[in-house]
Amino acid sequence: MRIVFMGTPDFAVPTLLEVAQRHDITAVYTRPAKPAGRRGMAPLPTPIERSAASLGLRILTPVSLRNTEAEQVRRAHGADAAVVVAYGLILPKSIVHSFPLGAFNVHASLLPRWRGAAPIQRAIMAGDRESGISIMQMAEGLDTGPVAMAERVHIEPDATAGDLHDVLARLGADLMVRALSALERGSLTLSPQPDTGITYAPKIEKSETHIDWTRPSQEVHNRIRGLSPFPGAWFALGGADRIKVLRSNMAEGSAPAGSVLDNRLTIACGRGAVRILELQRAGREKMKTEEFLRGTPIAAGTVLR
Repeated sequence: MRIVFMGTPDFAVPTLLEVAQRHDITAVYTRPAKPAGRRGMAPLPTPIERSAASLGLRILTPVSLRNTEAEQVRRAHGADAAVVVAYGLILPKSIVHSFPLGAFNVHASLLPRWRGAAPIQRAIMAGDRESGISIMQMAEGLDTGPVAMAERVHIEPDATAGDLHDVLARLGADLMVRALSALERGSLTLSPQPDTGITYAPKIEKSETHIDWTRPSQEVHNRIRGLSPFPGAWFALGGADRIKVLRSNMAEGSAPAGSVLDNRLTIACGRGAVRILELQRAGREKMKTEEFLRGTPIAAGTVLR
């Protein structure tokens, strides 16, 4: 089939690569390149732009699709269907409905749970025991379209958003390829989403990233792993020095919330404790707790903010 692919981050790359092996991708839409970290550096293309360029595919980077003529988009590429994976731009319904066989989205949750922008992070922050991939035909509304395929995965107790991201990216690629094969054969079945069990996954706000040690340890642990590796849950050390916590596990102990309990960086919470396993200073490489403490000792009894 002839496919228009729309995607932006690392999560979308496995799907692009798998679809490109089996179908004719007539164009790739992705977000425009972002300014690099330092002034004077060339803008940084998205992971999808880099992957598409390596495959020699046609790349388009519009700032918006709101004013784009839907029929122009479809006819310009002669596409049968669209594949959308974490594109990051709103698709007008005129474009969604312009492809003869439809537009299909890889969504990183078991719909209708966690509709929205941050399903992986929200699932872990909520302490969910499972997640998965849904292949959804796009429709009006936020992730409301009928589901073509879905597959579940177990979330390990200490898994981070980064860990789950990698598992679901690979699974999403596999499911999309299977869905497109069924679509091509005319055997793809679509099921409406149920009206119950609907939850939403809004984007992560900066105000959510500061660790609140007064919360129960399970909640603190879930927030740490749900925000790892990006944007990262953090605590303050020595005033303005923010330290991101990238991995933790559950521990035992009791003291005022935020108190360091031992020389292994076990931290008391409102109830219970967590042990920090991996952290990162701003602008530095991530490191294990043992390595961090050799350079920055934190005495038992210190209260983290």
